[in-house]
Amino acid sequence: MSGEVPSRSGRARRIVRGPRPEAVPALVGRACAVVGVLDIAAGVFPRFRHSRMHAMAEVLPGSLGPFAAALSLSVGVLLLLLAHGLKRRKRRAWRAAVALLPAGAVSQFVYRHSVIGALISLALFVPLVLHRDEFKALPDPRSRWRALANFVLMSAGSLALGLVIVSAHPKRTIGDPSLADRITHVLYGLFGFEGPVDYEGSTSWTVAFSLGALGLITAVTTIYLAFRPEHPAAHLTEEDETQLRALLEKHGARDSLGHFALRRDKAVVFSPSGKAAVTYRVVSGVMLASGDPIGDVEAWPGAIERFMDEAKAHSWTPAVMGCSETGGEVWTRETGLDALELGDEAVVDVADFSLAGRAMRNVRQMVKRIERAGYETRVRRIRDVGEAELDRIRRAAEDWRGTDTERGFSMALGRIGDPADGDCLIATAHKTDEQPGPYGDLKAILHFVPWGTDGVSLDLMRRDRSADPGMNELLIVAALQAAPKLGITRISLNFAMFRSALARGEKIGAGPVLRAWRGLLVFLSRWFQIESLYKFNAKFQPRWEPRFVVYRASGDLPRIGLAAMQAEGFVSLALPLPRFLRRRPTAPRPCAHSIAEQGVRAA
Repeated sequence: MSGEVPSRSGRARRIVRGPRPEAVPALVGRACAVVGVLDIAAGVFPRFRHSRMHAMAEVLPGSLGPFAAALSLSVGVLLLLLAHGLKRRKRRAWRAAVALLPAGAVSQFVYRHSVIGALISLALFVPLVLHRDEFKALPDPRSRWRALANFVLMSAGSLALGLVIVSAHPKRTIGDPSLADRITHVLYGLFGFEGPVDYEGSTSWTVAFSLGALGLITAVTTIYLAFRPEHPAAHLTEEDETQLRALLEKHGARDSLGHFALRRDKAVVFSPSGKAAVTYRVVSGVMLASGDPIGDVEAWPGAIERFMDEAKAHSWTPAVMGCSETGGEVWTRETGLDALELGDEAVVDVADFSLAGRAMRNVRQMVKRIERAGYETRVRRIRDVGEAELDRIRRAAEDWRGTDTERGFSMALGRIGDPADGDCLIATAHKTDEQPGPYGDLKAILHFVPWGTDGVSLDLMRRDRSADPGMNELLIVAALQAAPKLGITRISLNFAMFRSALARGEKIGAGPVLRAWRGLLVFLSRWFQIESLYKFNAKFQPRWEPRFVVYRASGDLPRIGLAAMQAEGFVSLALPLPRFLRRRPTAPRPCAHSIAEQGVRAA
C-alpha cells in the first residue's frame, strides 16, 4: 500500500508500508519476561508460593526448599535479562533460555509444588524449540566496558530486590530491624555472609540462599562479560576509505553529506559491483545510516540490499537519517520501509549571495561591527595550512567545544587536518591587536568538507568564548565572499530539523494543531537548538532542501530517535570520564590514498 510521493516542499510524501517485524520472537520475548517475573515472585513472596506441601519441603534434607527458592529467583532474573535478546532473535539468548526454562520448571514444582507454574515454563520451552530457526541473529558489537555497566546495574538491581526479599517475611522476622539493618543484611547476603536480621524457623535459610543467588548472578554475568571475546564495532579500514574516496571523486557532487561517510567510526557495505556503498554505525541495536548511499545511483539497490541483509543477520533495526528526496524514494522502493520528512538543509548559492538589501541588514551590520573591532579572517584549503597552525586549530577546537562529548554524526567528519582531507576548507578569525592567548591570535574556526569539486558542506563551528558575538556570521560571510576564488559555487550550512513546521506555525492563519506543534518545538529548543539553528540558517537567505528519516515501523521511531541522539552526541549512556583523562585530538593516521597523493606531489 502506498500514498503520495514527497514533493520538494515536503508537504506530501509517499508512504510505503513495509513488512511487519517477525511476531514469534517478539511474543516469545514477552512471554519470557512474564515467566521471569513469575519465577522471581515464586522465590520471594511467601504468599505467592504457599501450598500445603510447602511446610514439608522446607525441612527436607539438604535444604532443598531454600535451594529451590534461590534457583527460582536466579532463573527469573536471568530470563528477564534474556527477554530483550529473544525479541531481537539472538541465538545466544535462545540457547540460554532453553537451558533455564526446565530449571525454572523444576524450581517451581519443588519449592511451590505448583504444577501450573511448571507447565507455564514448559509451555514457553516448546515454542522456543519449535521455532529455533527464528533465532539466528549474530552478536552485537561489544567491548569490556559492558562488563562494568553490567556490574553497576546488576548491583543496584540486586540491592533493590534484596531489600524486597528481606522485607517479604514480616511475620517471621525477629524484632523490628531498621532500614540500615536491612540494607546491611542485603549487602552481607550478596557476599554469602549472615547479616543482622534474624528470622524464625528456616526462613533465614531461604533469605540467605536468595541473596547469595543474586550476588552469584551479578558476579557470574560480570565475569562472563569481562572475559568473553570482544566483538568491537566495525570501523573503516584503509582499503574501505580508499574505495569510498574513489566513489566520491566520481559521484560526490550529488549529495552534500557524501564526504561525512568518511568518518572512521562508521562501517561500510558495498554493492556487489563495488559501484555504490552505504556507511553506518550500530547504536543501541539500531543500524543507523546517514545521508544517501555513495556512488552510482543505479548501483544503490545492491548496496541497500547488502545493508538490509546485514541488519537482518544481526537483528538490528534499520534506519536512515537525513537522506535526500531521491535517496528516500530509492530506500522505500527497494526495502518497503517508510519515509518521513525530518527537516531541511540550508544551501546558499554563491552567485546569488549578497550582503545588500533589507533582508541581510542584520548580518551586514554585525559583520561590519566585528571588522571595525579589529578582527580579520582567513579562508584556505587545509593543504595550505602549516602543521604548527593546524595543531593549534585542533587544540582550540577541542577546548572550545561546549559539551563534554563531540557532537555530530550525519553532518560531522570528526577530525580536522587529516592529510587525506586536503580539499577541506577552513575559515579562521584572528585578532592581532590583543595579547596572544594559548592559541595565538586565533578566535574562531569554521571547517567545511568537500561537496564534489565545486561545493563545500559545513562541518563544525567553534569560537573562543571571550571573543565578540557574531564570529560564526563573520566567518560564513568570509567563506561565501572567498568562494569564487576557490572555485566554490555552493555552500551547505546547518541542517534545520522541523523547519517547515517552525516556519508555517508562526505565520498568520496557522491552525491550533500547527501552533501547538511549533510551541512544543520551541520548548524543546532549550536543549536541542531546534529553533536557533533554523533562525541562524535563515539569516543567509538559503534555499531549503528537504531531508528524510527512513524507518521500518512507527513503533521503531522512539528507539531510532534515541539512537540518533546518541550518535549525534546529545545523549550519552556511557560512563563519563573526567576531562583531564580524555585523549587530546591528534593528527589522524593518513590513509593509503593520502600517502600516494603526497608521493605524487613530492615527485
